[in-house]
Amino acid sequence: MTQRINYMQQSPELFKKMMEFSNAEKESAVEEKILDLVHIRASQMNGCGFCLDMHVKQAKINGESELRLYHITIWRESTLFTPRERAALAWTEILTKIPEHGVTDEVYDRVRGQLSEKEISDLTFSVMAINAWNRINVAFKTVPGSADAAFGLSKAGLKLIIYKNSAKLREEQNSL
Repeated sequence: MTQRINYMQQSPELFKKMMEFSNAEKESAVEEKILDLVHIRASQMNGCGFCLDMHVKQAKINGESELRLYHITIWRESTLFTPRERAALAWTEILTKIPEHGVTDEVYDRVRGQLSEKEISDLTFSVMAINAWNRINVAFKTVPGSADAAFGLSKAGLKLIIYKNSAKLREEQNSL
C-alpha cells in the first residue's frame, strides 16, 4: 500500500490542532484502558489499518492482554469485558455507525447505567476524535506501522512484517 498524501506535511496547522484535540483525552473522565478499547473498536468498524495497528500497540504498551484484544470484535459474546467497557463499546458502535433514527433512549439508558454524564460526554469526544482520525487515514491510505517510531510504539514488542510478494509469504508459511 502506498500513502496517497502526507496530510501531516500538507496541513501542518490542522494536524497540530487535531493532535491537541486528541491529546486532551489524557484529561478524560474515562479510564485509559477503556479508551484503548474504543479506539480499536472504531478503527475495526471503519477499516482503518493505520489506526487499528497504532491502538493495538498502544493498548499492549498500556498492559492490555492479547486475548482481550482478540475479543474486541466479539465483545457482546465475550465474558472478558466489564459492564463499563461494554457500555463504552456499545456507545462507540452506535456513534461510529449512527442509525437512520439516531441513538435510541434504550441504548442511551443502558450506557447511562454504567457511565456518568461527564464520562459519556468525554467518551463522545473520544469517539468523535478516533472517527476523524480513521477517516483521514483511510482516505489517504496511511501505511500501518509507518509512524511507530514517532509515537513510541516500537516498545509494544509487535513487529510488522511486510511481504513484497506472495511467493515469499508462501515460502515462509511452508517452512513453518
